[in-house]
Amino acid sequence: MEDKILKLLGRKNYLPSNIPELLKGLKLPPNEQQNLQRSLRELERLGKVARIKGNRYILPREADLIPGRIQITRKGRGFLLPDEVGRSEIAIPESGTGTAMNDDRVLVRLDVRPKGKRSKSEKTNTGTVVRVLERRRTQIVGTLKKGRQFLYVIPDDPRLNHDIYVPPAKDVGRSARPGDKVVVELKEWESRHTNPEGIITEVLGPPTAEGVDMLAVLRNYNLPLKFPRKVLQEARRIGSKVSEKDIAGRVDCRDHSVINIDPADAKDYDDAFFLEPAKGNRWKLWVHIADVSHYVKPGSALDQEAKKRGNSTYLVDRVIPMLPEALSNELCSLKPNVDRLTKCVEFLLSDDGKVIRTRFHEAVIHSRRRFSYEQALEVLNRKAKDPIEEMVQDAGRLAQKIRKRRFAAGSLDLDFPETKIRLDDSGKVKAIEKVDNDESHQLIEEFMLLANEAVAGRLMKLRKPSIHRVHESPEPKRLFDYRQEVLSHNLACGNLEKKEEVQKLLRRLNNLAIGAALKIGFLRSLMRARYSVEPLGHYGLAKQKYAHFTSPIRRYADLIVHRTLFGKGKIPVPVLTRIAEHISTTERNSSDAERDSKDVKLYAYLQAQLKSKSRHQYEALVTDIRNFVLFVDVPDLGMRGGVPLSRLDDDFYEFDTARVQLIGRRTNRTIKLGDILLVEVDKVDAFTKEVDFRPVSKAKSSGRNRRSKKKSSRNTKKRGQRKQTSSRNSRKKKSDPPRSEAPKKRTKRKRPQSRRKRNRKPSSESGS
Repeated sequence: MEDKILKLLGRKNYLPSNIPELLKGLKLPPNEQQNLQRSLRELERLGKVARIKGNRYILPREADLIPGRIQITRKGRGFLLPDEVGRSEIAIPESGTGTAMNDDRVLVRLDVRPKGKRSKSEKTNTGTVVRVLERRRTQIVGTLKKGRQFLYVIPDDPRLNHDIYVPPAKDVGRSARPGDKVVVELKEWESRHTNPEGIITEVLGPPTAEGVDMLAVLRNYNLPLKFPRKVLQEARRIGSKVSEKDIAGRVDCRDHSVINIDPADAKDYDDAFFLEPAKGNRWKLWVHIADVSHYVKPGSALDQEAKKRGNSTYLVDRVIPMLPEALSNELCSLKPNVDRLTKCVEFLLSDDGKVIRTRFHEAVIHSRRRFSYEQALEVLNRKAKDPIEEMVQDAGRLAQKIRKRRFAAGSLDLDFPETKIRLDDSGKVKAIEKVDNDESHQLIEEFMLLANEAVAGRLMKLRKPSIHRVHESPEPKRLFDYRQEVLSHNLACGNLEKKEEVQKLLRRLNNLAIGAALKIGFLRSLMRARYSVEPLGHYGLAKQKYAHFTSPIRRYADLIVHRTLFGKGKIPVPVLTRIAEHISTTERNSSDAERDSKDVKLYAYLQAQLKSKSRHQYEALVTDIRNFVLFVDVPDLGMRGGVPLSRLDDDFYEFDTARVQLIGRRTNRTIKLGDILLVEVDKVDAFTKEVDFRPVSKAKSSGRNRRSKKKSSRNTKKRGQRKQTSSRNSRKKKSDPPRSEAPKKRTKRKRPQSRRKRNRKPSSESGS
């Protein structure tokens, strides 16, 4: 039915028609009207047809209507990720988002303007949301408040800044008190000029009660805490050991000294490898990946649940796995000293890391040893003690050669140090650790990238439709805007539409104090990686063929790739398209949840510092300067923040826009990009996710402070030099700047309370 409808609407002589006219055009009897309506509703939900005035139907492109998924920023603006492959993003102003919420599927009317003589920077597609096709989320978590005449809920997600009106909670287990965290089920929301309404479905409790913070994250992102009973029963029936029947017909690699390298606290081991010398100064590399597809069959309860979840989610205090632990941590996990089934890519490599040949196997292994990244790095930096450690060192050297070839081919160096939050038994922050992308991480990374690329190439050669990992080239407009930002910092920057200029800039930024912050700015100018049936290539990795193959325990995309590569049949393209769109959404959902789980703990940690008498001091790097604030990056916290100029109380500072620096009016002290400030937390706004710091002592600036006057003369040169030295030293004691760090670029902030007050009036307009 759907195909017939689309074919009819695609005819050149087709005119927008209502349901009776469509019945006639499709030559259907009247009793097929309900089936027609059902098909039209589904096509409309998918954005394949559009309903216009008079309940008439048309193909969206005929009316400049673009279906897609909307992403909304914390400032209220949006951008559409169109369903149509190859179509660029569409910017949506705050006033044009309508009642759409982040990640909803929407229909957007494209703003079509005369071309005229507009500059390059104005060539941005813009549009307005005309209809919400499908809500990503109807369940909202927030804080219950009481007004004079009504109750309302302030959502935790700052991207939804309309308060939600609610009646008193009923039949939810306990009474809801103002200040409690609650879960609200949204009703229909017709207009952005009025606040949405909802019903409280669960009372989580006071936000300071133990466990409520993480429960709020779980509910807000609709993350399940348990597996359905049917799924657990199916997992138990599989058993806990690899049988002889399972091994039959596989390549037996149990004699190989296969090893794992994983994080110290990991429990699900997706990958392992074995490396051995080959003839002619070559290497044989065996990359083994857990064979989840052997146990999780299409259509099974396990498969349906894994597809629904899309991926595992790694919150700060727990893992929400894609598969039950009986599989993810046991039978599928490539643990040492037990037999395990794998899908394997066998490489023949030259000594300089070039791929000569690839083969693909179903195999069985018996891993000999597991290294943490820290243990592997130690082996790489000392003399080997046994043959396995010699193999690790050979693998490290080979991986660096592969890495060198990858960057020579145009891959971008976008690695950043990360932070890992450790919690104590009560769920409070115990430690914040830095995680560097060192040679042990790079060893595994290069081998996995190699396998992902080889598998994608094999699928394309076999012409088997599958799911590819794609990262499209950035919009020229975004690159243009980012280049202007770089130039504003007095840094040379070429045409960033040329890959070699991007690489040149990133190398330059690696050697600058402000480099990390500007690299983050470049990341924001890029498209977001996603899943697609079309092999569109990967911009960041500079690979034309790329798929996710190496983590089937935690990603459904990899499970699909295993099935399509090693299975006999083909999965229909429409089915793959729906799966790719779904798992792209679940990936974004998990990423947001992981970030918020960190934020919840981090902001609670900082708020506790505000209440205590002894506050921690941090080095902060100045990454941007405005006439009202210094933006800083605090590596020890893994976060960005601001130092308001009003907190620099040793002088009155003037903003030098040409040199992007602050100059003290009395002391002539300068604060430049790349300076380090010693700071402590000053203010925390957990709602807007913003932190202000204040300097606590004076440290060295990256440049010398200017002298106010020179009192030297040719006749008393030595005496004058002594005076200048003495003057400079005394100034250092008074006003040497703390150094500062790099935050997220932002505009002058408004207090959310004022927005909220406006929103609480039923007739108010809000939508930032």
